[in-house]
Amino acid sequence: MLLSLVLHTYSMRYVLPAAVMMGTAPTYMLAWGAWRLLSAVLPARFYHQVDDRLYTIYQSMVLFFFENYTGIQIIFYGDLPKTKENVVYISNHQCTVDWIIADMLAIRQNALGHVRYVLKDGLKWLPLYGWYFYQHGGIYVKRSAKFDEKKMKSNLQAQAKAETPMYLVIFPEGTRYNPELPKVIADSQSYADKEELAVLNHVLTPRVKATKVAVDSLQDYLDAVYDVTVAYEGTVDLKGQRKVAPSMTDFLCKECPRIHIYVDRIDVKDIPKEQMYMRRWLHERFEIKDKLLIEFYDAKDSKRRNKFPGKCVLSKLSLKKTLPSLLFLTGLTASMLLTESGRKLYVKTWIYGTLFGWLWVSIIV
Repeated sequence: MLLSLVLHTYSMRYVLPAAVMMGTAPTYMLAWGAWRLLSAVLPARFYHQVDDRLYTIYQSMVLFFFENYTGIQIIFYGDLPKTKENVVYISNHQCTVDWIIADMLAIRQNALGHVRYVLKDGLKWLPLYGWYFYQHGGIYVKRSAKFDEKKMKSNLQAQAKAETPMYLVIFPEGTRYNPELPKVIADSQSYADKEELAVLNHVLTPRVKATKVAVDSLQDYLDAVYDVTVAYEGTVDLKGQRKVAPSMTDFLCKECPRIHIYVDRIDVKDIPKEQMYMRRWLHERFEIKDKLLIEFYDAKDSKRRNKFPGKCVLSKLSLKKTLPSLLFLTGLTASMLLTESGRKLYVKTWIYGTLFGWLWVSIIV
């Protein structure tokens, strides 16, 4: 019985981080909402300057749990610059933790507040978060024929005109690579073969639309595209077959010892403009990812597995960058919950903030 209790407690290590991250959301939304109202008569760039700082506070707290709390080792390869840039970030997509990987890179460039996502349309219904991501500069898109290029282009051009710093995260595969869904992988490979493109094994065939619209819309504003390849160590079974990448719950339970991140910086002037050539270029970039992941998972020499080729750097995130945000947000939330009026405001923010957000996205987005 004692052993069962210990094992149960061990498996519940994600509860505290989840409770804090979700529990501080209403406090954050109240602070952001106050600024949104105050900045209504100001130019958009002033709104984004403060919003980016607020976003940095919240996401720094998130990274406290995903890096400092878990003790995960982050290993970088390639050429990640140390200074801020306006970039489009493209990556392979395996799990929900992939969203956090972009934060891990951005905070090391002091650009955490600039991270904005291209998200699938259904995520706009997330309570509180769905509405806020749009307000922060995120873009919701529908797949295939329902993809609205004009809307995305207009949104990005407006942000560029307002001189909004841009760290735009896109997952061109459109969905996650999941070894437990062989039909999705087979359909992707069949499509590549039909289109006379290289068949990929560890990534899905990328879709070019969102990447092309992003690069075209921000052409004169962008510095580069970051081509990022991510591998989670410990995702191979006893037979040597690739397993599903960790969920956020798995990750916070410390079930992933290391993340390997390969970054290739591509100057925007080296990216083709025409869609046909852009499509080929993007597929070639995913061929490179596939080769990196084949080396990581399937190298014949076992000593070459679980790492990418080339020099690497173990990067540890300082508590100075994350702990102050955690203390600030939890302290602010705790002080609110200590009073009856604060508790009522907290609950109303969850309820009415969510309902208002749903109304907003159903009309505007």
